[in-house]
Amino acid sequence: MTHHQLTDEAKPPHAPARQLTLRFSSTRRGARVARQLAGQQFTEWTGLPYDSDPARAVALVTAELASNAVRHGSLPGRDFRLTLLHLPQTFRVEVTDTCPEHRPGRPTGEPVSPDAPSGRGLLLVQAYAERWGWEHRDAYTKTVWATVALQPSPPSRPRDTGLGG
Repeated sequence: MTHHQLTDEAKPPHAPARQLTLRFSSTRRGARVARQLAGQQFTEWTGLPYDSDPARAVALVTAELASNAVRHGSLPGRDFRLTLLHLPQTFRVEVTDTCPEHRPGRPTGEPVSPDAPSGRGLLLVQAYAERWGWEHRDAYTKTVWATVALQPSPPSRPRDTGLGG
């Protein structure tokens, strides 16, 4: 596993207050551990309770992005990378996988059958994140990201998916 945390002296002017990057095996267990770590790191950095709405949103968003990386974005023997960024007003979750050709689509909002085993993940991310999207940073990976507000926003506010390539 790799770990990188910025200190106050080393931060560029617009850098996150805190950043953590770790690699996980592309397995269901790896996705579960990533979710647990994100929830714990969120509460440590923000001081908000583990059962607060923003902490639950971070855990849920991380679980969905990590699960998608395992299910749709992994190659045998390749890990996925989780990056957590504590920004002034938001908490950003980034999951990088090794299948840049599998791009996440915009959720359709069409109802999913109640007995369908999957198909709700990006709808949940869209519901709990202020913004989300994906980007290519190199030819071998894709990063799907989402930002969660540190303070809950009013429910009538439209959400920006921020999708881009």
